[in-house]
Amino acid sequence: MSITIRNTNTRIKDIAAKAGVSTGTVDRVIHQRGHVAPDVQKRVLKILKEMNYEPNLIARALGSNKTYRIASLIPDPAYDPYWNGQKEGIEKAAAASKQYGINIQEFAFNPYDAESYVEQAARVSASKPDGILISPVFFRETHPFFLEWQAQNIPFVQLHTQIPESGALSYVGQDSYQSGLLAGKIVHFGQPGACSILIVHIDEEIDNAAHLINKEQGFRDYFEQNGFNNQYKLTSAEIKKSDLTAFADKLGKIIKDTPNLQSMFITSSKVHEIANYLERKNINHIKLVGYDLLPQNIKCLNKGYISFLINQNPKGQGYLGIQQLVNHLVFKKDVPDLSYLPLDVVTKENAGYYTGSSTASDGHQLYV
Repeated sequence: MSITIRNTNTRIKDIAAKAGVSTGTVDRVIHQRGHVAPDVQKRVLKILKEMNYEPNLIARALGSNKTYRIASLIPDPAYDPYWNGQKEGIEKAAAASKQYGINIQEFAFNPYDAESYVEQAARVSASKPDGILISPVFFRETHPFFLEWQAQNIPFVQLHTQIPESGALSYVGQDSYQSGLLAGKIVHFGQPGACSILIVHIDEEIDNAAHLINKEQGFRDYFEQNGFNNQYKLTSAEIKKSDLTAFADKLGKIIKDTPNLQSMFITSSKVHEIANYLERKNINHIKLVGYDLLPQNIKCLNKGYISFLINQNPKGQGYLGIQQLVNHLVFKKDVPDLSYLPLDVVTKENAGYYTGSSTASDGHQLYV
Protein backbone atom coordinates (compact mmCIF):
# COMPACT_ATOMS: atom_id res chain seq x y z
CA MET A 1 0.00 0.00 0.00
CA SER A 2 1.40 3.40 -0.97
CA ILE A 3 1.27 6.20 1.63
CA THR A 4 2.09 9.72 0.48
CA ILE A 5 3.65 12.51 2.55
CA ARG A 6 1.25 15.27 3.43
CA ASN A 7 1.39 15.61 7.16
CA THR A 8 4.88 15.13 8.58
CA ASN A 9 3.74 16.31 12.06
CA THR A 10 1.63 13.23 12.68
CA ARG A 11 3.31 10.92 15.18
CA ILE A 12 3.09 7.17 15.65
CA LYS A 13 1.47 7.65 19.07
CA ASP A 14 -1.26 9.79 17.43
CA ILE A 15 -2.00 6.92 15.05
CA ALA A 16 -1.95 4.40 17.91
CA ALA A 17 -4.36 6.46 20.02
CA LYS A 18 -6.85 6.82 17.19
CA ALA A 19 -6.64 3.12 16.31
CA GLY A 20 -6.81 2.00 19.94
CA VAL A 21 -3.60 -0.02 19.71
CA SER A 22 -0.04 0.27 21.01
CA THR A 23 2.70 2.24 19.27
CA GLY A 24 4.53 -1.07 18.80
CA THR A 25 1.60 -2.43 16.78
CA VAL A 26 1.59 0.67 14.55
CA ASP A 27 5.35 0.32 14.06
CA ARG A 28 4.95 -3.32 12.99
CA VAL A 29 2.23 -2.38 10.48
CA ILE A 30 4.32 0.46 9.01
CA HIS A 31 7.38 -1.75 8.59
CA GLN A 32 5.43 -4.88 7.61
CA ARG A 33 6.96 -6.98 10.36
CA GLY A 34 3.93 -9.21 10.76
CA HIS A 35 2.37 -10.53 14.01
CA VAL A 36 -0.60 -8.17 13.64
CA ALA A 37 -4.18 -9.43 13.40
CA PRO A 38 -5.64 -8.79 9.91
CA ASP A 39 -8.52 -6.64 11.21
CA VAL A 40 -6.12 -4.54 13.31
CA GLN A 41 -3.75 -4.09 10.38
CA LYS A 42 -6.63 -3.01 8.16
CA ARG A 43 -7.78 -0.46 10.77
CA VAL A 44 -4.28 0.96 11.24
CA LEU A 45 -3.68 1.23 7.48
CA LYS A 46 -6.99 3.06 7.06
CA ILE A 47 -6.01 5.61 9.72
CA LEU A 48 -2.52 6.01 8.26
CA LYS A 49 -4.11 6.87 4.94
CA GLU A 50 -6.64 9.24 6.51
CA MET A 51 -3.91 11.11 8.38
CA ASN A 52 -1.52 11.11 5.40
CA TYR A 53 1.26 9.71 7.53
CA GLU A 54 4.72 8.66 6.45
CA PRO A 55 7.67 8.25 8.82
CA ASN A 56 10.42 10.84 8.60
CA LEU A 57 12.97 8.48 7.13
CA ILE A 58 15.69 11.10 6.76
CA ALA A 59 15.49 12.12 10.40
CA ARG A 60 15.49 8.48 11.42
CA ALA A 61 18.59 7.78 9.32
CA LEU A 62 20.40 10.82 10.65
CA GLY A 63 19.62 9.81 14.22
CA SER A 64 20.77 6.24 13.75
CA ASN A 65 24.28 5.08 14.59
CA LYS A 66 24.09 2.27 12.04
CA THR A 67 26.68 2.18 9.29
CA TYR A 68 26.31 0.56 5.89
CA ARG A 69 29.25 -0.70 3.88
CA ILE A 70 28.84 -0.59 0.10
CA ALA A 71 31.43 -2.09 -2.26
CA SER A 72 31.75 -0.72 -5.78
CA LEU A 73 33.40 -2.85 -8.44
CA ILE A 74 34.06 -1.10 -11.76
CA PRO A 75 36.89 -1.11 -14.33
CA ASP A 76 40.01 0.85 -13.45
CA PRO A 77 39.96 4.20 -15.34
CA ALA A 78 43.72 3.84 -15.80
CA TYR A 79 42.94 1.22 -18.47
CA ASP A 80 39.92 2.97 -19.98
CA PRO A 81 39.19 6.67 -19.24
CA TYR A 82 35.48 6.12 -19.89
CA TRP A 83 35.23 4.81 -16.32
CA ASN A 84 36.39 8.09 -14.82
CA GLY A 85 32.76 9.21 -15.11
CA GLN A 86 31.37 6.32 -13.08
CA LYS A 87 34.10 6.79 -10.48
CA GLU A 88 33.28 10.50 -10.14
CA GLY A 89 29.57 9.74 -9.81
CA ILE A 90 30.19 7.08 -7.16
CA GLU A 91 32.44 9.39 -5.15
CA LYS A 92 29.94 12.25 -5.36
CA ALA A 93 27.16 9.94 -4.13
CA ALA A 94 29.46 8.72 -1.35
CA ALA A 95 29.98 12.29 -0.13
CA ALA A 96 26.25 13.05 -0.29
CA SER A 97 25.24 9.90 1.64
CA LYS A 98 28.01 9.87 4.25
CA GLN A 99 25.69 11.59 6.74
CA TYR A 100 23.42 8.53 6.62
CA GLY A 101 26.19 6.17 7.70
CA ILE A 102 27.22 5.08 4.21
CA ASN A 103 30.81 3.96 3.75
CA ILE A 104 31.87 3.04 0.22
CA GLN A 105 34.90 0.90 -0.55
CA GLU A 106 36.06 1.02 -4.16
CA PHE A 107 37.46 -1.98 -6.01
CA ALA A 108 38.84 -1.70 -9.55
CA PHE A 109 39.84 -4.29 -12.13
CA ASN A 110 41.53 -4.46 -15.50
CA PRO A 111 38.63 -4.52 -18.00
CA TYR A 112 40.76 -6.52 -20.46
CA ASP A 113 41.65 -9.26 -17.98
CA ALA A 114 38.96 -11.64 -16.70
CA GLU A 115 41.28 -12.97 -14.00
CA SER A 116 41.66 -9.45 -12.60
CA TYR A 117 37.88 -9.19 -12.50
CA VAL A 118 37.49 -12.49 -10.64
CA GLU A 119 40.21 -11.53 -8.17
CA GLN A 120 38.57 -8.22 -7.31
CA ALA A 121 35.07 -9.74 -7.15
CA ALA A 122 36.43 -12.27 -4.65
CA ARG A 123 37.84 -9.39 -2.59
CA VAL A 124 34.40 -7.78 -2.65
CA SER A 125 32.86 -10.99 -1.30
CA ALA A 126 35.51 -11.27 1.39
CA SER A 127 34.77 -7.72 2.58
CA LYS A 128 31.20 -8.84 3.45
CA PRO A 129 29.49 -5.61 2.38
CA ASP A 130 25.88 -4.65 3.01
CA GLY A 131 25.42 -3.83 -0.68
CA ILE A 132 27.34 -4.00 -3.96
CA LEU A 133 27.50 -1.80 -7.05
CA ILE A 134 29.01 -3.75 -9.92
CA SER A 135 29.68 -3.43 -13.62
CA PRO A 136 29.53 -7.09 -14.73
CA VAL A 137 31.45 -6.68 -17.99
CA PHE A 138 32.56 -10.33 -17.96
CA PHE A 139 29.37 -12.33 -18.35
CA ARG A 140 30.65 -15.86 -17.65
CA GLU A 141 32.82 -14.94 -14.68
CA THR A 142 30.06 -12.93 -13.02
CA HIS A 143 27.42 -15.64 -12.65
CA PRO A 144 28.98 -17.54 -9.68
CA PHE A 145 29.30 -14.31 -7.71
CA PHE A 146 25.67 -13.41 -8.36
CA LEU A 147 24.63 -16.79 -6.95
CA GLU A 148 26.88 -16.29 -3.94
CA TRP A 149 25.53 -12.83 -3.15
CA GLN A 150 21.95 -13.97 -3.57
CA ALA A 151 22.56 -16.82 -1.11
CA GLN A 152 23.99 -14.30 1.37
CA ASN A 153 21.10 -11.85 0.81
CA ILE A 154 23.49 -9.09 -0.28
CA PRO A 155 21.67 -6.66 -2.59
CA PHE A 156 23.60 -5.68 -5.70
CA VAL A 157 23.00 -3.13 -8.42
CA GLN A 158 24.26 -3.65 -11.96
CA LEU A 159 25.90 -0.68 -13.63
CA HIS A 160 26.37 -0.10 -17.39
CA THR A 161 25.98 -3.80 -18.30
CA GLN A 162 22.66 -5.51 -17.73
CA ILE A 163 22.49 -9.27 -17.17
CA PRO A 164 18.81 -10.26 -16.97
CA GLU A 165 17.63 -12.79 -14.39
CA SER A 166 20.71 -12.12 -12.29
CA GLY A 167 18.74 -11.45 -9.12
CA ALA A 168 20.01 -7.87 -9.04
CA LEU A 169 18.19 -5.28 -6.98
CA SER A 170 18.32 -2.91 -9.96
CA TYR A 171 20.07 -2.09 -13.22
CA VAL A 172 21.28 1.45 -13.90
CA GLY A 173 22.38 2.45 -17.39
CA GLN A 174 21.11 2.62 -20.91
CA ASP A 175 19.02 0.06 -22.71
CA SER A 176 21.84 -1.37 -24.83
CA TYR A 177 19.54 -2.93 -27.40
CA GLN A 178 17.56 0.30 -27.80
CA SER A 179 20.78 2.29 -28.17
CA GLY A 180 21.76 -0.05 -31.00
CA LEU A 181 18.42 0.60 -32.70
CA LEU A 182 19.01 4.33 -32.30
CA ALA A 183 22.52 4.05 -33.75
CA GLY A 184 21.06 2.20 -36.73
CA LYS A 185 18.61 4.99 -37.40
CA ILE A 186 21.33 7.64 -37.07
CA VAL A 187 23.62 5.78 -39.46
CA HIS A 188 20.81 5.25 -41.95
CA PHE A 189 19.72 8.88 -41.85
CA GLY A 190 21.28 10.82 -44.72
CA GLN A 191 22.80 7.83 -46.50
CA PRO A 192 23.02 8.60 -50.24
CA GLY A 193 21.98 5.09 -51.22
CA ALA A 194 23.08 1.47 -51.15
CA CYS A 195 26.40 1.02 -49.36
CA SER A 196 28.39 -1.04 -46.87
CA ILE A 197 28.16 -0.37 -43.13
CA LEU A 198 30.70 -1.71 -40.65
CA ILE A 199 30.08 -2.54 -36.97
CA VAL A 200 33.36 -2.29 -35.05
CA HIS A 201 34.19 -3.69 -31.60
CA ILE A 202 37.54 -2.49 -30.24
CA ASP A 203 39.44 -4.44 -27.55
CA GLU A 204 36.44 -6.53 -26.54
CA GLU A 205 35.72 -10.23 -26.09
CA ILE A 206 32.32 -10.03 -27.72
CA ASP A 207 30.91 -13.41 -26.73
CA ASN A 208 31.52 -12.50 -23.07
CA ALA A 209 30.16 -8.92 -23.22
CA ALA A 210 26.36 -8.91 -23.07
CA HIS A 211 25.93 -5.16 -23.56
CA LEU A 212 27.93 -5.15 -26.83
CA ILE A 213 26.02 -8.14 -28.17
CA ASN A 214 22.79 -6.28 -27.46
CA LYS A 215 24.04 -3.11 -29.14
CA GLU A 216 24.99 -4.96 -32.31
CA GLN A 217 21.70 -6.88 -32.33
CA GLY A 218 19.71 -3.67 -31.97
CA PHE A 219 21.70 -2.06 -34.78
CA ARG A 220 21.14 -4.98 -37.12
CA ASP A 221 17.46 -5.22 -36.19
CA TYR A 222 16.89 -1.60 -37.23
CA PHE A 223 17.82 -2.47 -40.81
CA GLU A 224 16.00 -5.81 -40.68
CA GLN A 225 12.77 -4.39 -39.25
CA ASN A 226 12.68 -1.59 -41.81
CA GLY A 227 13.38 -3.80 -44.82
CA PHE A 228 16.78 -2.31 -45.62
CA ASN A 229 18.79 -5.54 -45.67
CA ASN A 230 18.94 -5.71 -49.46
CA GLN A 231 20.05 -2.10 -49.71
CA TYR A 232 22.78 -2.05 -47.08
CA LYS A 233 25.45 -4.65 -46.41
CA LEU A 234 26.24 -4.94 -42.71
CA THR A 235 29.43 -6.60 -41.52
CA SER A 236 31.17 -6.64 -38.17
CA ALA A 237 34.82 -6.65 -37.11
CA GLU A 238 36.77 -7.01 -33.88
CA ILE A 239 40.03 -5.06 -33.62
CA LYS A 240 42.64 -5.03 -30.88
CA LYS A 241 44.69 -1.88 -30.38
CA SER A 242 47.41 -3.22 -28.08
CA ASP A 243 49.79 -2.89 -31.03
CA LEU A 244 49.09 0.43 -32.76
CA THR A 245 50.83 -0.61 -35.98
CA ALA A 246 48.87 -3.85 -36.18
CA PHE A 247 45.68 -1.93 -35.32
CA ALA A 248 46.25 0.52 -38.18
CA ASP A 249 47.17 -2.27 -40.60
CA LYS A 250 44.06 -4.30 -39.81
CA LEU A 251 41.78 -1.27 -39.93
CA GLY A 252 43.28 -0.19 -43.24
CA LYS A 253 42.78 -3.66 -44.71
CA ILE A 254 39.16 -3.79 -43.52
CA ILE A 255 38.42 -0.42 -45.11
CA LYS A 256 40.17 -1.42 -48.34
CA ASP A 257 38.36 -4.77 -48.53
CA THR A 258 34.89 -3.34 -47.79
CA PRO A 259 33.45 -1.98 -51.03
CA ASN A 260 31.57 1.32 -50.89
CA LEU A 261 32.05 1.68 -47.12
CA GLN A 262 30.11 4.77 -46.03
CA SER A 263 29.51 4.38 -42.30
CA MET A 264 30.91 2.72 -39.18
CA PHE A 265 29.18 2.04 -35.88
CA ILE A 266 31.71 1.72 -33.04
CA THR A 267 30.09 0.04 -30.05
CA SER A 268 32.16 1.71 -27.33
CA SER A 269 33.84 4.96 -26.31
CA LYS A 270 36.89 4.11 -28.45
CA VAL A 271 35.43 5.68 -31.59
CA HIS A 272 38.25 8.27 -31.51
CA GLU A 273 40.70 5.48 -32.40
CA ILE A 274 38.96 5.09 -35.76
CA ALA A 275 38.53 8.84 -36.21
CA ASN A 276 42.24 9.49 -35.65
CA TYR A 277 43.11 6.91 -38.30
CA LEU A 278 40.72 8.48 -40.81
CA GLU A 279 42.23 11.90 -40.13
CA ARG A 280 45.79 10.62 -40.63
CA LYS A 281 44.77 9.00 -43.91
CA ASN A 282 42.69 12.02 -44.97
CA ILE A 283 39.57 9.87 -45.37
CA ASN A 284 36.55 12.16 -45.13
CA HIS A 285 33.63 10.24 -46.61
CA ILE A 286 33.03 7.68 -43.82
CA LYS A 287 30.44 8.61 -41.20
CA LEU A 288 31.32 7.50 -37.65
CA VAL A 289 28.81 6.92 -34.86
CA GLY A 290 30.02 5.90 -31.41
CA TYR A 291 29.60 6.46 -27.70
CA ASP A 292 30.52 8.83 -24.91
CA LEU A 293 31.85 12.31 -24.39
CA LEU A 294 35.51 11.61 -23.74
CA PRO A 295 37.75 14.60 -24.52
CA GLN A 296 39.31 12.61 -27.38
CA ASN A 297 35.86 11.96 -28.86
CA ILE A 298 34.74 15.57 -28.50
CA LYS A 299 37.90 16.72 -30.27
CA CYS A 300 37.18 14.40 -33.22
CA LEU A 301 33.51 15.41 -33.16
CA ASN A 302 34.43 19.09 -33.49
CA LYS A 303 36.80 18.30 -36.35
CA GLY A 304 34.05 16.48 -38.21
CA TYR A 305 35.62 13.00 -38.17
CA ILE A 306 32.90 11.77 -35.80
CA SER A 307 29.34 12.54 -36.89
CA PHE A 308 27.35 11.54 -33.78
CA LEU A 309 27.98 10.37 -30.23
CA ILE A 310 25.45 8.61 -28.01
CA ASN A 311 26.06 9.80 -24.47
CA GLN A 312 25.79 7.07 -21.83
CA ASN A 313 26.09 9.56 -18.93
CA PRO A 314 28.63 7.55 -16.92
CA LYS A 315 28.71 10.02 -14.04
CA GLY A 316 24.93 9.79 -13.69
CA GLN A 317 25.19 5.99 -13.74
CA GLY A 318 27.62 5.93 -10.83
CA TYR A 319 25.65 8.43 -8.78
CA LEU A 320 22.26 6.79 -9.32
CA GLY A 321 23.65 3.31 -8.72
CA ILE A 322 24.79 4.26 -5.22
CA GLN A 323 21.55 6.16 -4.66
CA GLN A 324 19.54 3.01 -5.38
CA LEU A 325 21.47 1.09 -2.73
CA VAL A 326 21.11 3.93 -0.21
CA ASN A 327 17.35 4.05 -0.77
CA HIS A 328 17.13 0.30 -0.26
CA LEU A 329 19.47 -0.07 2.71
CA VAL A 330 18.87 3.15 4.64
CA PHE A 331 15.38 4.31 3.74
CA LYS A 332 13.86 0.86 3.07
CA LYS A 333 12.31 2.14 -0.12
CA ASP A 334 11.25 0.07 -3.08
CA VAL A 335 13.82 0.39 -5.86
CA PRO A 336 12.88 0.05 -9.55
CA ASP A 337 14.22 -3.05 -11.27
CA LEU A 338 15.34 -0.95 -14.23
CA SER A 339 16.59 2.63 -14.24
CA TYR A 340 17.24 3.38 -17.89
CA LEU A 341 19.03 6.64 -18.61
CA PRO A 342 18.14 8.76 -21.66
CA LEU A 343 19.64 8.07 -25.07
CA ASP A 344 21.19 11.47 -25.79
CA VAL A 345 22.45 12.08 -29.32
CA VAL A 346 25.32 14.57 -29.31
CA THR A 347 26.73 16.51 -32.27
CA LYS A 348 29.33 19.25 -32.41
CA GLU A 349 26.46 21.76 -32.39
CA ASN A 350 25.10 20.70 -28.99
CA ALA A 351 28.14 19.10 -27.35
CA GLY A 352 28.79 22.17 -25.20
CA TYR A 353 25.53 21.62 -23.32
CA TYR A 354 26.88 18.27 -22.09
CA THR A 355 30.57 19.00 -21.58
CA GLY A 356 30.20 22.19 -19.55
CA SER A 357 31.38 24.67 -22.18
CA SER A 358 27.84 26.04 -22.45
CA THR A 359 26.06 28.05 -19.74
CA ALA A 360 23.11 25.67 -20.10
CA SER A 361 25.16 22.56 -19.33
CA ASP A 362 23.50 21.83 -15.97
CA GLY A 363 20.00 21.50 -17.35
CA HIS A 364 19.61 17.74 -16.90
CA GLN A 365 19.23 16.44 -13.39
CA LEU A 366 21.18 13.24 -14.06
CA TYR A 367 24.30 15.07 -15.13
CA VAL A 368 25.85 15.22 -11.69
